[in-house]
Amino acid sequence: MNLVLLSGGSGKRLWPLSNDVRSKQFIKIFKTEAGEYESMVQRVYGQIRKADPEALITVATSRSQVSAIHNQLGEGVSVCVEPCRRDTFPAIALATAYLHDVKGISEEESVVVCPVDPYVEDTYFEALKELGQLAQTGTANLVLMGIEPTYPSEKYGYIIPTSKERISGVSTFKEKPDVATAKEYISQGALWNGGVFAYKLKYVLDKAHELIDFTDYDDLYCKYDSLTKISFDYAVVEKESNIQVLRYAGQWKDLGTWNTLTEAMEGPSVGEAMFNENCENVHVINELDVPVLCMGLKDVVVSASPDGILVSDKEQSSYIKPFVDKLDQQIMFAEKSWGSFRVMDVEEESLTIKVTLNPGHSMHYHSHERRDEVWTVISGEGRTIVDGMEQHVKAGDVVTMEAGCRHTIIADTELKLIEVQLGKEISVHDKRKFTLEK
Repeated sequence: MNLVLLSGGSGKRLWPLSNDVRSKQFIKIFKTEAGEYESMVQRVYGQIRKADPEALITVATSRSQVSAIHNQLGEGVSVCVEPCRRDTFPAIALATAYLHDVKGISEEESVVVCPVDPYVEDTYFEALKELGQLAQTGTANLVLMGIEPTYPSEKYGYIIPTSKERISGVSTFKEKPDVATAKEYISQGALWNGGVFAYKLKYVLDKAHELIDFTDYDDLYCKYDSLTKISFDYAVVEKESNIQVLRYAGQWKDLGTWNTLTEAMEGPSVGEAMFNENCENVHVINELDVPVLCMGLKDVVVSASPDGILVSDKEQSSYIKPFVDKLDQQIMFAEKSWGSFRVMDVEEESLTIKVTLNPGHSMHYHSHERRDEVWTVISGEGRTIVDGMEQHVKAGDVVTMEAGCRHTIIADTELKLIEVQLGKEISVHDKRKFTLEK
């Protein structure tokens, strides 16, 4: 099975745990059999591998999310990087060209496209395999997955099938309706549009060439920022007459709001939290190193992270986005391909960060023109390279770098350090990367 996982979005509806580089799919709230927590993308990736160990999985994502994907799924995962966000049609066109031109997949092979973050059971991935087989062997140009609706939702578009058969033709598509209209659609046998579909590569490559002037993947990548923002539904699906839909009646949830996300939690809390006996339907996700105490609350979500604290009625939490849009703050936590960092203190001329490097990983070899840095190793062992000079470091060691010098640190074990940046113009843009000669 060739599978493209669409990983996008800024995650503002799940603030303060999500931000521009840490969307909802990277939040670790699902408990594994080993008792550890995993994210949506880790859960889905594991379910796919269970259903089809040989599946060729490509994650289509924005540049800002690549480090988090490599951090959570490993360096070996195939990633098709969007230079900027241009909605789902350009993203799928780029991923399709990537599969054909970079991965060498034949135009006659089918590919299944689905979101990276559905909360589903294993039968969903068996249905994805069937979807791919229908696209491969059938006569339809597109095969969609239609989710059997459980209630009249305003959040989803609707697919009206031509029959009640499990595999059916498609009569029409309906945009996100109000509740009354959704009830009418469901009475007609409508299915939720879950954004899942399959096609042969040649079909979407041809559609892409019809709508975009490009020669191959490299050319499309270079022109990407000039492309019109448009969804795959508008650009392709709604204009295609030869479509089939496969009904899926298993568990399926879109965990896009705090209300739906907390419904999927196995327990009332992740992180340190306490509840008195008068709390009812209260959930806490706490990433801070301080306790959260809840007393006498009902139908409330509490979320605490380095980016902020949310205390909200669960129903009202769905309306968070306009308020988050008004916030203009520095990102306080991010996962990188080499580990993670958390901002601890911000002053006018200093920034203090706790950095965790995974074993065997290192930062880029880089320099800063407008700030000095001081590293204090607090645990683990590794090596620093400063202006070409390598030195072993361990807990308690302090390394000072003046502005302009080239530096990196390599973790031999998990390595934690406190980085203090000192300067009048501290900026994420003040970074120049170099190749480290071996």
